Amino acid sequence: MSEQAQTQVAEETQPSTLAEFIKAAAMALALALFIRTFMFQPFKIPSESMVHTLLVGDHLLVNKMVYLFWPVERGDIIVFMYPEDRTKDYVKRAIGLPGDVISMKGTTVFINGKPLVEPYAIYIPDRHMLGEGGFDPITVPEGKLFMMGDNRDNSADSRVWGFVEMSDIRGKAFLVHWSWKGSSFGVRFGRVGRLL
Repeated sequence: MSEQAQTQVAEETQPSTLAEFIKAAAMALALALFIRTFMFQPFKIPSESMVHTLLVGDHLLVNKMVYLFWPVERGDIIVFMYPEDRTKDYVKRAIGLPGDVISMKGTTVFINGKPLVEPYAIYIPDRHMLGEGGFDPITVPEGKLFMMGDNRDNSADSRVWGFVEMSDIRGKAFLVHWSWKGSSFGVRFGRVGRLL
């Protein structure tokens, strides 16, 4: 093959390779945006309201599609738009479902008159956010949820700002994919990959 023919083949191949690279990069970006918008999204935990289940510095993956196919279940850890500032996302546990009558006496939550077993909930002795930590029976309206943080005495939740609209749910948290330890930025390897 002559030198001129080799140069012509190289020139024809180079734009084709660049075009393929651009096409693959564009497809990867489009797929990533699709997944983030419609399927899974990362969130970071900024507060202690869900200790010990979630720690400050945990990074979560949230399934954004699960509630299109299955209903919310009591105990689900959900990311949602904060009712008092919809530009912020909060994460709490679903405690009261639509139609439930929910109340709290001391540190015991009652659902439809029966005590709720909550091995994930923690309380700080002599420190209750709302009086003695209880409230009278209320009925969760249709299309809404009653949300509570696991760290009950350090959580502003539905006891403070009311119900969460189902339509404000971002998704169900299902995995800690990364975790930083406070301001030291040390990795908590024992939490990475933890299913919720």
